[in-house]
Amino acid sequence: MTDWSPADLAAIDGDGELHVAAHRPDGTLREPRIVWHVVTGGALFIRSVRGTDGAWYRGAQRTGTGEIDAGGVRAEVTFTRDDAHDDAVDRAYHAKYGNGSPVRAITSPAATATTLRVDPR
Repeated sequence: MTDWSPADLAAIDGDGELHVAAHRPDGTLREPRIVWHVVTGGALFIRSVRGTDGAWYRGAQRTGTGEIDAGGVRAEVTFTRDDAHDDAVDRAYHAKYGNGSPVRAITSPAATATTLRVDPR
């Protein structure tokens, strides 16, 4: 694992939406999907609002690699399931996106079960 540069992480964090596309087993990219993302503890996190039923999430779990695009940063990445920071990720979602029903959905138990740390590769 390599770390994001502070400039890249700040640019990604400053964007409201992130495009994520997982690799297929043959190495091609799936169709990008828009997700909400947060940065906490110097790491980038994403979740599936549809829980484990989210197609992009299933693809990310299958290969563990893909591509993201946000804040002018496009990068090849790895996806790692990470439930060690769920409380901080919940707080970050509330701080970034507010307290409305979309945030309640992305901080629900079903979505929380899909927390992925996204690292450059």
